[in-house]
Amino acid sequence: MNYKIMDNDDFVFLKSIVKEENIILRDDIEEDFSHDELQTVYAYPEVHIYPTDKKQIQEIIKYANKYKIPVTTRGSGTGLVGACVPIKGGILLDLSKMNQFIELDKINMTLRLEPGVLVMDIYEYVEKEGLFYAPDPGEKSATIGGNIATNAGGMRAVKYGVTRDWIRGLEVVLANGELVKFGGKVVKNSSGYDLKDLIIGSEGSLGIVVEATLKLIPLPRMTVSLLIPFENKEKAIAAVPEVITHHTLPTAVEFLENDALKFSESYLGKKIPNADYPAYLLISYDGSTQDEIDYNVDIISKLCVDDLGAIDVYLVDTEERKQSVWSARGAFLEAIKASTTMIDECDVVLPRSQITQYLDFTRNLSEELDIRIPYFGHAGDGNLHIYFCKDNLSDIEWEEKLKIGFDKLYTKAFEFSGMVSGEHGIGYAKKEYLRKQLGEKQIQLMKGIKAVFDPNNILNPEKVI
Repeated sequence: MNYKIMDNDDFVFLKSIVKEENIILRDDIEEDFSHDELQTVYAYPEVHIYPTDKKQIQEIIKYANKYKIPVTTRGSGTGLVGACVPIKGGILLDLSKMNQFIELDKINMTLRLEPGVLVMDIYEYVEKEGLFYAPDPGEKSATIGGNIATNAGGMRAVKYGVTRDWIRGLEVVLANGELVKFGGKVVKNSSGYDLKDLIIGSEGSLGIVVEATLKLIPLPRMTVSLLIPFENKEKAIAAVPEVITHHTLPTAVEFLENDALKFSESYLGKKIPNADYPAYLLISYDGSTQDEIDYNVDIISKLCVDDLGAIDVYLVDTEERKQSVWSARGAFLEAIKASTTMIDECDVVLPRSQITQYLDFTRNLSEELDIRIPYFGHAGDGNLHIYFCKDNLSDIEWEEKLKIGFDKLYTKAFEFSGMVSGEHGIGYAKKEYLRKQLGEKQIQLMKGIKAVFDPNNILNPEKVI
């Protein structure tokens, strides 16, 4: 596709749509907007625009489609695969100023909001009303639009599912500038193809989400966490399916090793209680009554110690302890980044039965390539976050080892019936591995869908497929 190189006429038109302070041209665009959080993919847009309503977006997209100007949508920029990086230049459509709550409907238990609302602000907004939005991505400063774009998961996915399970309706601007509504407030819908679910996870390549309707449920009244140490990772991971199927349903099941906790301790400058064991499961439960919580804690504590080889079970029940343990878990990515000069990530998801073998393979690969590869993961749903650390490697060594390492990790994941990404998406960085896994037929089907939604290929080109 030959895209138009933008000129002064384009900028004059765009300035007629948005206020002058909401449009930034070429040389004035800050470096932060040429990459995402991981900083492995770089490209500058020709113009950076902050629309403030859906009508502005419609006008911008109509113009871009007419003149074949590429458009890349951005939220907080917390992604890890280059999805919000404007590879083809053009327009960077920054939705961070579209951050208003529109309607809280307590009867239908839904929340309508704009795409730039931060996930952390959603929690605060609904929980003070006794309501609950369950998806819990590690990066709480991400926008809901970004979560929808990647179908974000997070630590509570074991019990509550992923973002797709909590979206009732979407308003989307299509590539021709038309505004369409998919879904709504209804609980059930068997009305034709589910185009709403097609938009979720499409990373801005099929349409631009300008409003979302979220499902809510009553806020669980009580929560508790258990930090359960094991003498090795094999015993810890082997315990996961037993925990999940043993007449209880945890909110989250996280796998931790001592190395990861030490990274967090160093990064946060805080000692984490009971963090001196080789491997752990961090399990949380929520519920409406103390009896329900006590039942789950009692059942799982006895199971882990008596039958599954746990060394002990530490109850994380005070706010101070919860903050200490979960903030340490939440800081893993930042702690790993702070420990090295550059990182890149493999975000695979596997059947739970294959996690131990896969992590053994990862450790052997680290030794084979002589490169540091820390990891952690959502053991409850098989999603692992594996990080390559550059440390003191030269640029050439880094690129060579990274390519070999990724090829081997993804090949092994596919052998174990795993998938390329559990929650961070494909973006620009992981396209070759998606193609390798799905094969040409499925990629062609995806390209056919893309062509129907976006025949001029202006929406986030060079991403996903």
